[in-house]
Amino acid sequence: MSSRLVLVLGDLFIPDRAAFKKLLTPGKIGQILCLGNLTDKETYDFLRGIAPDLQIARGDFDVDAPNLPLSKIVSHGGLRIGFTHGHTLIPPGDADALLITARQMDVDVLLWGGTHRFDAYELEGKFFVNPGSATGALSTAWWAEGEEPTPSFCLMDVQGDVLVLYVYQLRVDANGAENVGVEKVSFRKNGNGGGGGGGGSNNGETS
Repeated sequence: MSSRLVLVLGDLFIPDRAAFKKLLTPGKIGQILCLGNLTDKETYDFLRGIAPDLQIARGDFDVDAPNLPLSKIVSHGGLRIGFTHGHTLIPPGDADALLITARQMDVDVLLWGGTHRFDAYELEGKFFVNPGSATGALSTAWWAEGEEPTPSFCLMDVQGDVLVLYVYQLRVDANGAENVGVEKVSFRKNGNGGGGGGGGSNNGETS
């Protein structure tokens, strides 16, 4: 597959809090990987308008879509990329459980959700990414009382065996003004790269 931007996002829950909508314009993104808990047809239609190639894994709150797979695999460049919501991991978000899942799926990159907190790191030659929640939806199991989640999503650009991850995070300054920060993390298959944690299952492959 030729290089194209891939949008990675998960745990939306609250479509009217999608603060990044103005950044997500049609024509720039080739594929969307949604890691579950879409929960809303309006958001589904919005995402399809950005990129018709919308791949979705089932989250624990996607009760109206029981036929969605728990995980999927796509191929970009020289990389196999697996993605899952992560609620089936035991223990949830555990690095060893993620590594086992990545090996079972035979993927180079594993994307998982469920924590509503961005994370990215490399472990034993594999790259693990959690895009967080694009709407900043609260997950009480992963956030301390009084702590507000930071809305975030990721864009992936794959060239051959190299993945460049752009992380977009919405932050609020002391005056209440919102601004979007962007960070870059890179991963090279069988090489050096990397970035900061956790989940998986297996069902179907798309390229």
